[in-house]
Order: sequence, then structure tokens, then C-alpha cells
Amino acid sequence: MPHLYFHVPFCRRRCSYCDFSIAVRKRIPAGEYVAAVRTELAALRTSSGWADPGAAPRGSWETIYFGGGTPSLLPPEAIRTLLLNAVPSTSSLHDVEVTLEANPEDVTPKSATAWRHAGVNRISLGAQSFDDRVLRWMHRPHDAARIGAAMGTLRAAGFDDVSLDLIFALPAELGRDWRRDLDAAIRLAPAHLSLYGLTVEARTPLARWVSRGAASAPDDDRYAEEYLLAHERLGAAGFVFYEVSNAARDGARSRHNSAYWSGRPYRGLGPAAHSFDGRSRFWNLSAWEAYRRAVAAGRSPVEAEEVLTNEQRELERIYLGLRTAEGISQSDCPTVRQSDWVRSGWVEVVEGRVVCRPEGWLRLDALVRDLTLSPASS
Repeated sequence: MPHLYFHVPFCRRRCSYCDFSIAVRKRIPAGEYVAAVRTELAALRTSSGWADPGAAPRGSWETIYFGGGTPSLLPPEAIRTLLLNAVPSTSSLHDVEVTLEANPEDVTPKSATAWRHAGVNRISLGAQSFDDRVLRWMHRPHDAARIGAAMGTLRAAGFDDVSLDLIFALPAELGRDWRRDLDAAIRLAPAHLSLYGLTVEARTPLARWVSRGAASAPDDDRYAEEYLLAHERLGAAGFVFYEVSNAARDGARSRHNSAYWSGRPYRGLGPAAHSFDGRSRFWNLSAWEAYRRAVAAGRSPVEAEEVLTNEQRELERIYLGLRTAEGISQSDCPTVRQSDWVRSGWVEVVEGRVVCRPEGWLRLDALVRDLTLSPASS
């Protein structure tokens, strides 16, 4: 079944590392946003697009995801309105994974309870670090204490499925203790953790700091050391990495994100939202005002489309397979490569599947490049 994504672009401030398509606003134009997305959803529902694999009639979504940006800045009634436009009623959400990305400072008893009543049943909490000095460097609006308080509030409101986001491989001069952050996250007992290595993206505050020598660029050795430590610490705590950047307890894998990694169709709504119908990718205008004006004028907000060739689809299938715990079939990997990779400790062969070990995930791009340049062999 298809998967639905709402991109909510609004933020109170831009984090130092962020290059996402966001709109920094003191006042969140929730009404205008809901109206625009409802219009886009209505156009999708009444168009011939319902017949393609990336679309779905009301009530048949398997997962719904509010990402951003900072979706928790939307009033709960706006979230409820969008959900009710996607499904017949909140009772129809019983078997649907509905995720809301939230910042810790937005989690209050009132908001958490309202999110539950709206139909949200999973929260992805943007913790990033438990070091207050690091959080200030990141331009995050919360402190470490707020993360624990938010977790307690969410549990009191009935949220058992909570994921934490953490960023690793920060500049050494920050003195961030990654082991301490991992232990702090484990103590909060989330169901899921997403770990992202810091990258320097153009036109971000971090890129400017690095260019003038005010911050050091991410270090490959530090990245590898901290990534492997995360596998060690989280594995000992009962988490299983089911994808290169994601670890979960039993039954707590993100169904929505897993759809992306398995190549299933999904539909994105809102500015900068991406969609995939099994054959092509298309994406909306990224700037909020450009998107809003296009929808208001009755024009399609789609900015561009890329039709994948058979070769591109095959390459993507291999890449996505290797980044997950399911791996790829042995038949997709020449025997000589399997032997080399197993001997190097990068992969293991499990029940006819070539599966990356943590050391293999660290060199995922190189493995895929090596594999696709290799001549086929039995």
C-alpha cells in the first residue's frame, strides 16, 4: 500500500548544519499551509493520478509522516484537519503508522494529548545531543533537560513509539562525549533511534564557519569510530540496526522509512515534497511562497520529474538493499566480490543474502561502486 508524506517547512530558526528547504517564521502560517495542502490533496484525489501506484484513495494509506521543518509547530487542529482529509475518519487510522517529527520544546501535556487525539501514534523527537553547549552550537532551541521532560510527557500521553534523533561526528573542538550521549539516550528507553553523521552542506552556517576556520570539517576517522561505538552500545542495549542509520527495538522499525528503502511508491505533499510512483520521481517547488502561489492559482506545484532508466532502477535496488539489514541476494553479487568483502569483514552471507556489517556500511558508496563496475560472474 502507498505511503503519504506531508512536508511542513516552518522553523523558528535554522540549525547550524541544516540545508533543508525550510521557511523561518516567527508566526507560523498554519491556516495558509493547511489550505494549500488540502488543495493539493483534493487535486490529487480527483485527477487520474489515483490510478498510478503512488496514489491511494482515502483511507488506504499504510503510513502517514509529518516531516520538516518542524511539524510540531503546527497547531494540533491543523494536523487533525490534514489527517481527516487523507482518511475518512480518525478511526480509520487504527492500523496506520502516523509519525510526527517534533522538537522537545514543543512537547507539552496539552500538545501531546492533542496529537494523540488527532491520530498521531508515533513521534520522532529531534534530540540531537544531550550536551547543552553542543545544542547551543547547533542553534537548537532546547536544552538537554528538555529532552527527558519531553519523553516523560509523551509517555504520559500514551505514546509508546518514540524515536530519538542524534547527530554524531561533531568537530573535535566541541569536546562532545559521544559515549555519554548514547548512554543518556539509552536511559530514556526510546523504541527507536536515528543516527546521522554531520556533513557540511553549502550555504549553511556550518559551511561558513568551516570556510573561515571557526570550525573544523568532519573527520573520517572520528566518524568511523563513533559510528562503530553506536553499534556496540546500542546493540548491548537491545537495539538492532535494520538500516545504516536506524536502530530499533523489536517491532519498532519505522514502517514509513522502510518503504523508502524497499523502493515502494510514496506520495509527498507540501513545498519541496518528493514522490515516487515506481517509475519516476517528481518533486514540488521548494520555496514556501512559490508553492503556495502555484497551488492558489490552480497550477501544479510539481517543479520537475525524473524518469528512471532500467539501469538506474537496478542500481538503486542494489544500493537500497545493501543499506538495509536484509541485504541483497548472492546472485546480485559476483562471487569474487563476496569473497573479498567477507574476508575484509565488510559483509557476511546469511541465508543466501549478502548483508553489510557496520564496517561495510561505513564504505557503502564504495561497495556499490565496486559492485556495479564488476563484471558478472557466477
